[in-house]
Amino acid sequence: MDVYLHNWFQVSYRKMINFPHAKINLGLKVIRKRSDGFHDIETILYPIGLSDALEIVPAKDGVFEFQSTGIPVLGSVEGNLCVKAFRLIQQRYKLPEVKIHLHKIIPAGAGLGGGSSDAAFTLKLVSRIFSFRISEDELLDMASVLGSDCSFYIEGMPAFCTGRGEVLQNISLNLAGWHLVIVMPGILVSTLWAYQQIVPSGESLPVSEINSENVEKWKTLLTNDFENPVMHQYPVIRDLRDKLLIAGAEYAAMSGSGSSVIGLFKKKPDNLPEKFNQMFVWQEVL
Repeated sequence: MDVYLHNWFQVSYRKMINFPHAKINLGLKVIRKRSDGFHDIETILYPIGLSDALEIVPAKDGVFEFQSTGIPVLGSVEGNLCVKAFRLIQQRYKLPEVKIHLHKIIPAGAGLGGGSSDAAFTLKLVSRIFSFRISEDELLDMASVLGSDCSFYIEGMPAFCTGRGEVLQNISLNLAGWHLVIVMPGILVSTLWAYQQIVPSGESLPVSEINSENVEKWKTLLTNDFENPVMHQYPVIRDLRDKLLIAGAEYAAMSGSGSSVIGLFKKKPDNLPEKFNQMFVWQEVL
């Protein structure tokens, strides 16, 4: 293959694929229920390396197609957040049909924001493929229509989130060097169900007190209002959190509305319970 054609192919292919990453919640407070049925919340979202793979190419035959591999994706095609995101930007910019391939690695029902990330990255990838200018504000606007967490993934920086989760304020939180462990049991926690169990606390997160120098204090500073009702319904989630603390985590908590539990360690733990091997486990150095 001609070297110039080869280089063009490599650049073009990179334009058609990206890697929607997950997030973890560091604390989550449900402040109040709103008149529109949603809740005002406060939480800190932090990006992590766990990611899906998303490929989108123009449909040369003019026929839309959505395929998925990896972890099974439940629900109808048009109900998938990637497809909803594409339809939203397609209608706004009168775009032709595409073919979408999602390789799913981030588990659903885990509180890791995989579906929201897929939607936001679809918006960004489609705008890149068709090479049209779109402002970050417009991307944020479309993302907020798709879901409360979606806006976070447009920029993907550590953020203090308020409103439904779509109002973002970047924060200078750097957990580089910390070892993250995520454990998810074979439980899917419905976000709708979790909110139905909540009595809003009205308490705010002490964001100004949260930094990388006092992680060992987070277990009292950063609480998640979903933990008590979710762990009452699913005691195994409380058990996972406690086992991470026993294994040496400086901070361990449920992410979002669950069911995954995160642990932050100063160094890679070498004594994680063997039973974790029967569950979804992710480890990385942040």
